[in-house]
This record gives sequence, structure tokens and C-alpha cells, in this order.
Amino acid sequence: MALSVYMFFFFSLLIFWCLFIKKHKKPKSTLTLPPGSMGWPYIGETSQLYSEDPNVYFALKQKRYGPIFKTHALGCPCVMLASPEAAKFVLVTHAHLFKPTYPKSKELLIGPSALFFHQGDYHTKIRRLVQNSVSPERIRKLIPFIEAEAVSTLESWVSAGQVINVFQSMKKFSFNIGILSVFGHLESNYREQLKENYCIVEKGYNSFPNRIPGTTYSQAFLARRRIQEIIREIICKRKEKRLMEEDLLGLLLNYKDEKGQTLSDDQIADNLVGVVFAAQDTTASVLTWILKYLHDHQKLLEAIKDEQIAIYEANDGGKKPLTWSQTRMMPLTYWVILESLRMASIISFTYREAAVDVVYEGYLIPKGWKVMPLFRNNHYNPEYFKDPHKFDPTRFQVAPKPNTFMPFGNGVHSCPGNELAKLNMLILIHHIVTKLRWEVVERHGGVQYSPFPVPLHGLPARFWMSH
Repeated sequence: MALSVYMFFFFSLLIFWCLFIKKHKKPKSTLTLPPGSMGWPYIGETSQLYSEDPNVYFALKQKRYGPIFKTHALGCPCVMLASPEAAKFVLVTHAHLFKPTYPKSKELLIGPSALFFHQGDYHTKIRRLVQNSVSPERIRKLIPFIEAEAVSTLESWVSAGQVINVFQSMKKFSFNIGILSVFGHLESNYREQLKENYCIVEKGYNSFPNRIPGTTYSQAFLARRRIQEIIREIICKRKEKRLMEEDLLGLLLNYKDEKGQTLSDDQIADNLVGVVFAAQDTTASVLTWILKYLHDHQKLLEAIKDEQIAIYEANDGGKKPLTWSQTRMMPLTYWVILESLRMASIISFTYREAAVDVVYEGYLIPKGWKVMPLFRNNHYNPEYFKDPHKFDPTRFQVAPKPNTFMPFGNGVHSCPGNELAKLNMLILIHHIVTKLRWEVVERHGGVQYSPFPVPLHGLPARFWMSH
């Protein structure tokens, strides 16, 4: 019996490998594919890509093969590009040759009409609406509400009187801010329903795409359907009340193209979910790393405190709210955010797909292959950042060279909400350093990749009021 099982597994693997060779055999061309290893049949190098230390994984690849190399991940042949020039080529100057791409299973959970699955006219008009919803004029008005959420978050840490999983708490904070920017002041019952179902979707996002009832992916798929119904109900109420809000939902609802056509409810829902999804884990991860870096660099923490206490005292001991101009007067805090974005490099790379056969640096990138510009490699390249493994916020006193620092991507598909994300960080840091003291419980903890790099166990820490 055991032998037959092994034989079945062996022949299944052999069939997969033959199909792989047939589908991805070297194109008939005088040009050559980039060097590299395609890993195991069918599986490729997916596990190494998502479970190993990306600094080590990408550095070894680049040392062995150079700045352009091929691999196989998530069932797809890929070309990885590890230079600022390559990132600019793919994301900016020749962006029309590469289309944004995600696995179909992930696309279904976010929504096929979401902004970052598209290019062309549809992408342009939705991106413009998203940018308008997080314009400086709009996010200035959000400052009091972000402050209220920040204060509430810190009070929950202190009142708990126990060890806090910082990453999980930061996820709640960034989710609530995301809901605020998308829906405005949403009724609490809708907010809780969205949060409950969103958590289920999130758990299934990186799971094996299996529709068998009871599996993580199947549960996520059903939760995504429930989110669609909740958003439809919210839209229906907005239309009944004829509300003209300036949040993202309002802008999407009021949109009409040159022919007078509006967006469908499904298109609106997909983009709302997409924006919240894009913002939550990335912002939460960076905030978690910021707390770790400040804890590990006490002199820097004291300097940050001095900068923030000056603003705190100017606001009558925190009795007055922060102003937009004050958030623009936090240079050291802002450099800490930028250096944390560089060091953590939450997004190590981005996915594109070659829309046609592309030749780059003498190598052929065949049509249909995934193309992955590597941000992390640039962020840790000593040619662009001296002593790249050293946490040094003052390096950002001088702007980095173009296309070497891309924490929010680059080109037409860069993150449109990056200014809101940085504002969230500035406000939360202000309240943390002026109100709290904290101690990281696992001082020598490692890093976990799931799939974003975060401190091991979410950075367990205790918090106290500082005065």
C-alpha cells in the first residue's frame, strides 16, 4: 500500500515536470534567458522566497548570477531584476510592456475590479479618485480622528496591564484608519461586521486556493462575499440619504465618465476592499519595526522625545490637537520612518508580467513570464546606502539617488496612499513617545515572514504611562 502511494506521488510529480518543461521550454530565439535556477518541479523556489531571510536569499542569488536572474515561484517562471535601472525600466520608462499581475486566487479575495489589477484608462480614473480621497486637503481633516484612534490604542495597551502583541495591535489601528479614510464615520455595527469578515479573508489570502468546504481559503471566499453584501447595504443607505461625502466611497459613488457612465456597486466594493487591504499589513509592519528600532537605540529615542515634547508643550501639554503644520515640523521622526521603511523593506519586490517578449540587457524575458523588480536589494546596496545594515536615520538628511529608495513602489502603480500612511506614523509616534514607556519582552527575538517581515511573535512588549 505504502509503495503504491509513493509510486503515485512519483508519477504525479513526473507528469507535472513534463508539463512544466513543455509549457516553459526555452523560446526559439538567438537571445538567451537570464541565468538562474528554476528549483524543484512545479514547486520551484516558492518556499525559499517566502520563508527565508530575504536579505540572505536575494544577496546569494545576486552574487551567484548577477543583477538579472530567473527562478520559478507560485507556479510561474520569473525574472528578478536587482538594480535601480531595472526597476525604472519596468515600472516607469517601459511600464507599457509590463502589466500588473496577481495569482487568480488572490484576485478573487480582493476583487477583480480593484485598482492594482488593472492598467490603462480604468486604472487611471480609479487611481485619480483614490489620490483625491487622500489628498493633503483631505487628510488634514482626518488628523483629529487619527489622533483619537491613536490615543485610544495607547490607552488599551496600558489598561491591559499585560504583554501586548504590538503587530496585532498595530493592525487594528491601521485597519480603523483605513475604514475611516474609505467610509468616513461608519456606523459601529457595519465597522464590526467588516472587521470580522475581513480577518477571515486575510487568513485565507496566502493559503492554498482550495474551495473544499471548511478549508481556510473556502472560508475566506465566503467571508469576501459577505463583505460585498455589507458594502452594498452601505451604498444603498448612502444613495437613499443622498449623502455627498468626500471620503473614497463618496468619490466612487459620484463618479461619472465622459459618457455619463457610473461605476457598478461591485467595482466600488472591490476598490474599497483593495485600498484597505493594501494599507493594513504594510503600515502595521512598519509601525512595529519603528517601536523595535527606537527601543534598541535609546539615544535616538531620547532625541525623538525631545523633538516631540517641544510640540507637546506648545500644545499646552497635549490639550490642544496636533496641526498639519506641526506634523511637517518633525524632521528626525520623519527620518526614522524613512530609515525604518528602508531597513524593514516590507515589500521586497513587486510582481509584473511581460505583455510581450522583452529584451533587457541582452537577455530575453518571454511574454507571460513574471517580472520582479527587487526593492530590498537596492535598499541594502552599499553603493547607495553606506553601512546598509546599520540603522541610521540621519542618512536621509540627503535625498537618496533616484530609483534606489522605493518603499511605496514607483511609477503609475506606486502606492497612492503613502502620505496618509506616513501621517498615521507621525501622529502615533508623537503620542507614544510623549505619553508612554515600553519594554520589549523578547530582546533577542528573530524575524518571521508571513509573508511580510515582522519581529518574531509580533514584538511582545509591556507599556506604562510615562507621567
